[in-house]
Amino acid sequence: MLIDWRQIVGLFILAIPIASIARTVVFEEVFREPRDWCAKQSKTCRSLLQRKFFYLFTCEYCFSHYVTVAVLLVTHFKLLYDDWRGYVVAFFSLVFVANSYLNLYSRLRVDIASEKKTIEVKEKTIEAATAKRGAP
Repeated sequence: MLIDWRQIVGLFILAIPIASIARTVVFEEVFREPRDWCAKQSKTCRSLLQRKFFYLFTCEYCFSHYVTVAVLLVTHFKLLYDDWRGYVVAFFSLVFVANSYLNLYSRLRVDIASEKKTIEVKEKTIEAATAKRGAP
């Protein structure tokens, strides 16, 4: 159970595409039509299992679990252990780090939007003050 620095680096690097794919599918305009259809199905299907299945494509956190499974199948990434336990530890660690990236990105977007609004207000204030000085 010796942890190698390459495992830690791999953890943080593999979480980037997981977060990117989950964010793209769940929020970006490119997947709006399938996402809207899945959202509708998640509310109108008769079976609870079907509703939950379609909901997964509308939830960033939920979808990141499926992306993580796909990444683990492709990369065979293991963390701490060389047997099946390494996959389990890697799965939960990758989900955690990927969702930390997603939360950080969301927070960054909010901060940027807030900063833009502050700049717009300051520009309007300056324009109004300049217009008052220029008026006879």
